[in-house]
Amino acid sequence: MDFRIDLDLPPSGYEIIKEFRGRRYCLQSREFRTHEHRLRQGHPSLPEPITKVLFMVRLSDRAFDILRAEIEKSTGTDAASQIQRQMAFKRLEKLRLQSGDPVTAAEIQELLVDIYPQLDQQILQAAEKANRPPGPLSALKWIPVAMAGAAGVAAVVWVLNLPYPMIRRPVSKTIPVVLLPSFISMDHNYRQAISLVEQADQLVNNATSRADFDLGTEKVKLAQKSLDRLPVWFLGYYPERYCSLFGCSWRFTLDEFESARKAIGRMEATLFQQQNAQTQLAEVETALNTAKEQYQQATNLTEKQQAIAAWQSAMDRLVEIPPATLASQMAQPKLTAAMRDFEQVVGSAKGSLQTATTMDAAKAFAMQAAVASQNPPHSAAQWEQVQRLWDMAIARLEQVTPDAPDYLEVQKKLAEYEVNRGTVATRLQAEKDAVETLNRAKEAIADWQELARVDQDQLDWGRLSGDLRKIITQLEQVQAGTTASAEAQELLKFARDKDKQLQPF
Repeated sequence: MDFRIDLDLPPSGYEIIKEFRGRRYCLQSREFRTHEHRLRQGHPSLPEPITKVLFMVRLSDRAFDILRAEIEKSTGTDAASQIQRQMAFKRLEKLRLQSGDPVTAAEIQELLVDIYPQLDQQILQAAEKANRPPGPLSALKWIPVAMAGAAGVAAVVWVLNLPYPMIRRPVSKTIPVVLLPSFISMDHNYRQAISLVEQADQLVNNATSRADFDLGTEKVKLAQKSLDRLPVWFLGYYPERYCSLFGCSWRFTLDEFESARKAIGRMEATLFQQQNAQTQLAEVETALNTAKEQYQQATNLTEKQQAIAAWQSAMDRLVEIPPATLASQMAQPKLTAAMRDFEQVVGSAKGSLQTATTMDAAKAFAMQAAVASQNPPHSAAQWEQVQRLWDMAIARLEQVTPDAPDYLEVQKKLAEYEVNRGTVATRLQAEKDAVETLNRAKEAIADWQELARVDQDQLDWGRLSGDLRKIITQLEQVQAGTTASAEAQELLKFARDKDKQLQPF
């Protein structure tokens, strides 16, 4: 802000004009006289009571200059034109001294219309625009300029802080303060690298859970980034000026740098192995739980056997987890529990399997017996074969002990087979009796026929009739449904016919 003394102002006017951003602000003359000596001695500013803005003139210097230039261009050099020009300037000067709202283009035209009726409207609009007080957004136009300047300075500083000795050495000798950002960065990255390597080592090499590996992975990555940000020339480098002010705690040697690099590399390899082992453990746990569920939901022996096989496979995979990993330690109690459950389940399944196998064998014999006994009548030999098949089926079921899982079901099936066996035994005995009875009847018929061949005057009619009735009784004893039944019926008919023929005698 500039202050100046306007000696051309009238005594009753204002002795001080303050110009700021194209506007003219007036101060009271009393205050000017009080601090006149300060202005005369070249003080850059006045005290607060004096610098306070009291009035704002209606026409700014910029607007006045625009109008003056237009008036001088529009008027000639003759005496009349000079008088008109002076009259216009005096009217505009009065506006410069008056306080109040800024004049508009219309007011300026009204003020000068009698002198310059054809004044250019564009000039009036330009003067009105220049006469407006600057708004709060007017300062925004300088923001891009400031940003560009700041960007340029930042670019220069960035180039000077590049990790190249040919750039840094001259700068460090002349203006070392420019290298402050890189010193701060190196100090920060060194501290971060040391701290993160220690944290990662603790989390990776002494992990107790999967979360330790997850956090250790993040720490290893951050430590690697911090080490990558330390330039090679930094090894053994010690900026004395910076460290004398901020107290550096680092002097990184090549051995320490290589040791940190190797430690990070080893931890990355360890993390890779540990994460693979954790993935394998998670997959095995899923397979183990799936096998257990499949066994519980199995509805037949085949599904149970498949579930048991999957269960055994999952336990084998638990043993295959690398022993030097945390996953192997976590897998040991899981393996113990899985084996315990497996032994219980397999013990029960083994008994069920044995019982099921025995029942299947018995059912096989029973099926053959049922097939062999179809479409009777059968000979005694075939009924004996059927009986042997039922005996073998029953013998299989009798092998099942009372502590077997399916003992009750076996007993039900055994009772069913015993009934079938009894039925076959009855049929066998009936077949044997029928055949034997038929054979005796046939022998008796042969004897009767031999007796009946003698002359009639020598026949013993009473004996013939009695023997014939005995034959009929024997044939009537042959049971139906036997192989001898059909032949017995034919012989019975023959005997009865003969008996009718002997009735008259």
